[in-house]
Parts: sequence; structure tokens; C-alpha cells
Amino acid sequence: MKRLFILFALFILNNSLALAQNQPLRDKFVLVIHGGAGTILKSQMTPEKEKAFQDALNKALQLGNDILQKGGTALDAVEAAVRSMEDNPLFNAGKGAVFTNEGKNELDAAIMNGENLAAGSVAGVTTIKNPISAARAVMEKSPHVMMTGKGAEKFAREKGLEIVDPSYFYTEHRWKALQAAIAEDSTKMKLDHDDSTRQSALKQPENRDYKYGTVGAVALDRHGNLAAATSTGGMTNKKFGRVGDAPIIGAGTYANNQTVAVSGTGWGEYFIRLVMAKSISDMMEFGKMPLKKAADEMVMKRLPALGGDGGLIAVDKDGNIAMPFCTEGMYRGFIDNSGKKEVRIYKD
Repeated sequence: MKRLFILFALFILNNSLALAQNQPLRDKFVLVIHGGAGTILKSQMTPEKEKAFQDALNKALQLGNDILQKGGTALDAVEAAVRSMEDNPLFNAGKGAVFTNEGKNELDAAIMNGENLAAGSVAGVTTIKNPISAARAVMEKSPHVMMTGKGAEKFAREKGLEIVDPSYFYTEHRWKALQAAIAEDSTKMKLDHDDSTRQSALKQPENRDYKYGTVGAVALDRHGNLAAATSTGGMTNKKFGRVGDAPIIGAGTYANNQTVAVSGTGWGEYFIRLVMAKSISDMMEFGKMPLKKAADEMVMKRLPALGGDGGLIAVDKDGNIAMPFCTEGMYRGFIDNSGKKEVRIYKD
């Protein structure tokens, strides 16, 4: 009898899976991306640089959209979009990562599957060409959620991911930004030695753009599944192995088919303290808030009230999107199944 029950259960399961696989693809799909938030002013942007950012965002959107349009997964779409931005030195992720106080590039990334709440992340890696792909490998090819430093690099190498010399990540403009940050901190220390000044290397209140370079993508695919991905080089001049919100599941990255997919960019310490992404999901699930209201509550009210700032992108289970930010600008864009596409940089 027990054997018959098991066989019957397997029959039901296999038929359920077959039915799910044969379900017609939905018409609705959408991809949303960001390339970081901060003091992004049109008055400080050359036409050439503005076009370069727009082209880069459009490329990332197109790569992800091609996958979604063909019935591909949200996971594949967000990974492709983020990889594109990791490979572009305009963004603080991958090739364009900022430097730590020690003159290194330490990279963080995370990815999450809304279908089953599977997640993977890496932090403090220095030799993985595309950290977002390493995060996905952690999710799919290990029993863990997060790996850091040398261990994450060894794992990535064993799984066949592309490993590069740390010099690959060097860019001249990021190196100059580090020198400027170090010089600024040195000047402050000479002028004033009280406790608040000694924290300036971390807080950097006069140039918050040191902190806000992050890239991310969220998507709803034609199977009805959500996914989120985030990648960053972190904070210019960061010390002591600092890790921000990007690789922290629930803070800078989160996806749940019941609610929403979120990727953040901003002052990471505050996103972690607010558990930013998961809080938005909880407001939607338990508080029955619509996406826009929940996202605005967290980004436009609670984040600045605590002393932080930044922004995020999100798409809910019904395909509604949100892109709130409380900085001067945020590189962002979306594309949906109707073909509607927008790329924006400044406040509207």
C-alpha cells in the first residue's frame, strides 16, 4: 500500500510539473535597471558623457529584454543586464569599480530568485570578472547563500567562472577619485582631531557620490517569476573590509513571487539597518500596501529620516514598477512587453 501511495504521489507530481511546463507564456514582462544614485546634475554632465550613460543603460535593457521576450527567465535577464554594466567602466561595478583605501578593488554582488526564494551572494572579491555570475553560482551550485573573499574566488574558479588579474579592474578616473578622497580626509584630520572628524573617511558627507555607485536589475518574466540582481564596487576609500547592502539579502537585494523584486543603490549602512528591500516586501504582503506607496515610504521618508539617502528599483508580481530616489539623480530605465522603454538620469 505504501509503495502504491508513493507511486501515485510521483504520478501527481510529474503531471503537475508537465502542466506547469506546458502553460502558455504570459504576455506581461518587464525589466527595470539602475546604474547608481547620487549628486547627478545635468549642469555637471557633458553631452558626450550623458550619451555614454544612456547608451550603456539602453544596451543593458536590450540584452535583458531579448531574453524575456523569447520566454527566458527573469534570472537570466537580470544577470545579463548586470553583467553588461559590470563590463562597462562607467559604472561602479566590475570593470569600473572604485578603489579601497588600500588601493584595491573589492567587489560585492547578489542575486535572488523570487520563485523559490533561492539566493546567492559574494563579497570582497578581487579576481572574479563578473561577480553577479559568481553570486548565481553560489545560489545554484552550493548549499550556501553568501561567500566572501578568497573562499568565494576559489569557488568561482572551481565552477569555471572567468578569473582575471586584479589589474583588470583598474581605471584612471577611479584611481584619481581615491587620491582625492584620501587628500580630503588628510586635510580634515589636520584641521580637527575630534571624534566626529575621525569618522569622515567612512561618512564622507561632503561628497556622497563616493558611496553610491551600484548597478542592479529586477525583472518579471513571462512565466510570472520575479528576480533581482545587484553588483557594486562599494565605497571609494572604504577600509577594514567594509561590506555594504548590495550582497545582503533583504537589504539591497530581494525577490519574492508573492510580492516584489528590489535592487537598491545608496548609503549601504542605512539600507542594511532598514532592511530596505525586505521591508518593502513585508509592507506589501502584510500591510497590503501597493508597491509605490511602500517604496516611497522607505526611500522618501524612513531613509532620509535616519540620515541616509539613495534609491532603488522594483517590480511587483503584477508588473508594476517603482524607481524612487532621494538624491539628485539616479541612472535608471525600464522596458516592458509593449515595447515601451525609458532611460532617465536626473530628477524629473
